[in-house]
Amino acid sequence: MQLSHIRPVASACFDDPNLVSCAGLVPMAVLSQQCGLAELADEHLSVPTDKGSNAGAKVSCLVAGMVAGADSIDDMALLRHGAMGTVFDHPYAPSTLGSFLREFAFGHVRQLDAVAARLLARLHARTPLVAGIDGPVCVDLDDTIVEVHGYAKQGSGYGYSGVRGLNALIATVTTEHGAPVITGQRLRKGSCGSPRGAARMIGDTLATVARLRSAEATGKPLVRMDSAFYGYPSVAAAIRGGADVSVTVRLDPKVKAAIADIPDDAWTAIEYTDAVYDENTHQWISRAEVAEIGFTAFSSRKTDEQVAGRLVVRRIPDLNHHSAPGQGTLFDTWRFHALFTTTDCDAVIADKTHRGHAIIEQVHADLKGSALAHLPSGRFNANAAWLALAAMAFNLTRAAATLTGPALAKSRTATIRRTLITVPARIASSARRLTLHLPRDWPWESAWNMLFDSLFRRNHPLTA
Repeated sequence: MQLSHIRPVASACFDDPNLVSCAGLVPMAVLSQQCGLAELADEHLSVPTDKGSNAGAKVSCLVAGMVAGADSIDDMALLRHGAMGTVFDHPYAPSTLGSFLREFAFGHVRQLDAVAARLLARLHARTPLVAGIDGPVCVDLDDTIVEVHGYAKQGSGYGYSGVRGLNALIATVTTEHGAPVITGQRLRKGSCGSPRGAARMIGDTLATVARLRSAEATGKPLVRMDSAFYGYPSVAAAIRGGADVSVTVRLDPKVKAAIADIPDDAWTAIEYTDAVYDENTHQWISRAEVAEIGFTAFSSRKTDEQVAGRLVVRRIPDLNHHSAPGQGTLFDTWRFHALFTTTDCDAVIADKTHRGHAIIEQVHADLKGSALAHLPSGRFNANAAWLALAAMAFNLTRAAATLTGPALAKSRTATIRRTLITVPARIASSARRLTLHLPRDWPWESAWNMLFDSLFRRNHPLTA
């Protein structure tokens, strides 16, 4: 791609007061208003002093900035360029929004968590955000380290990754027909252990799922976790919440003894890396195999705290890459990956379903590629509030994408932002009404119009 030789660019100046760089914030703001985000924040937040006044408007500004791509407090200035002050009512300055966040205490963060949970319920009522919630539901729980720099960040430390940062615990819900949505979030100090506070997060998330599901819902939710969360508090919280569990277990002596008791003829080949499906025998020819055996977790605890279930084990060959040519091993050696589950499905299905837990890593990457690229404040509670706002922006963006059809319903936030949000536009006023003039031949014009018409009730029959 080269510059035009016929009309070469000679100069550039920032002087047009009628331009906006992110016209997609208009339908996003309408969706936010229809779901009552500002009213929820005004109702539940009690941030003190004058800096906490107009909480609803400030929360709406912060979420809108994150939707448009802001990943720091200074980036909120993008809400105040060109005609943004004409299209939107009084966008707040970044300094005002920063002062608002710094007034948060832990109790206010929990109030913001309540706002996020109620916003999710209203998004579900307004859009197909969690379509299929009455069917099979998977709840995924995992934590990630958000890297920070310097010693001024309260709570920062070195965790399991060896990187200085703060620990963000995220819970998501995934259905058969939709992409993951965030149902719970909690910021913790960087050096804390992964399972800290997980039991409460699981309880809150399952309560949220119960509110989202209707009376016709079938089946239990499935809580999927990795080995860091394999412990009685987390598993018990899931069972108390009416869910099944699927959790990776550590290969301790008890688990190794159970694996040793699995008969040799109990292993079944599965679809895995480099597997080939045999059309004649209708079986997978694969080096990976799974088997199951009955297992009681936490057998050292009291009888009423022991959890009965199954141990589903996947094994793959442990190849010796240092052996010389022609010097094969005398017998096969295997690497084992075990999970504990309370479901009653087939072992092959249980293993495949559990491997789907990796989808939460995409949510982590999505957040770190947008609003969670930085934790912008030196104060811990301000950063905790930032995380809750980032989760709201994530869900709001994904909800808007579901209104445009299946093409963008499961796209990453960056893709949704590029196609629907950061669309430049020029405003024109007539009869006290604004018209947005967007670029001609925009590749995603139909999706943008579908979102706009859906939220502005275009082409809908009038009812008395």
